[in-house]
Amino acid sequence: MTGWVKVAGLGPGDEAMVTEQVRAALAEATDVVGYIPYVARVAERPGLRLHPSDNRVELDRANHALDMASAGKQVVIVSSGDPGVFAMAAALFEALETRSDPDGYDIEILPGITAMLAAAARLGAPLGHDFCAINLSDNLKPWDLIEKRLRLAAQGGFAMAFYNPRAASRPGRFERVLEILRAELPGHVLIAFARAVTTGEEETRVVRLDEATPDMADMRTMVIVGNEDTRRVGRWVYSPRRVG
Repeated sequence: MTGWVKVAGLGPGDEAMVTEQVRAALAEATDVVGYIPYVARVAERPGLRLHPSDNRVELDRANHALDMASAGKQVVIVSSGDPGVFAMAAALFEALETRSDPDGYDIEILPGITAMLAAAARLGAPLGHDFCAINLSDNLKPWDLIEKRLRLAAQGGFAMAFYNPRAASRPGRFERVLEILRAELPGHVLIAFARAVTTGEEETRVVRLDEATPDMADMRTMVIVGNEDTRRVGRWVYSPRRVG
């Protein structure tokens, strides 16, 4: 097989945060596949074919990429942030499981800067000690599992980063998230709302948990909840490395 598939993270939005490794892959590609707004970030050029598709067809997209690689194409699957964090790398391997010769494909995962890390950098170091990332969307897992993980993470003293906090299809769910957090954590714990970080629409806000309201988040917001030791120093927020 002469074709290959590379899964590339485009970072959180600022083109300066796209890695040189990803830029080189895009320069070599014959085909780019991905969710419509991510493919729109790739500049058109002669010899490059773009394949934008809806966000709910990840497996179709992955299989299409594998089929094109089998036919000798050089394919880049684009994701926002890092492709291994709630993104297309896992979907590609899920599709690969259905193939008779998974080791026969030339595959490479190219890391990117996640929204979580870009938001944390804007705030200071809220993820400076143990932390976890939770996707609050229940499209691919049951809501009761999300609630369980929220409770256990809070009880374990982890700082938490939340992807996909609110959507029109999930009315009342972020209200429930705040209710769970308030049941498990003291009101002084800091919670940060970082919207559209690294873009022209960037907004950040840090409040106490007992001051947070659901309207502070939307689907473009990364929510970061500190642990009980997380604190402010000047305009910054950080979680100390030394605990206990």
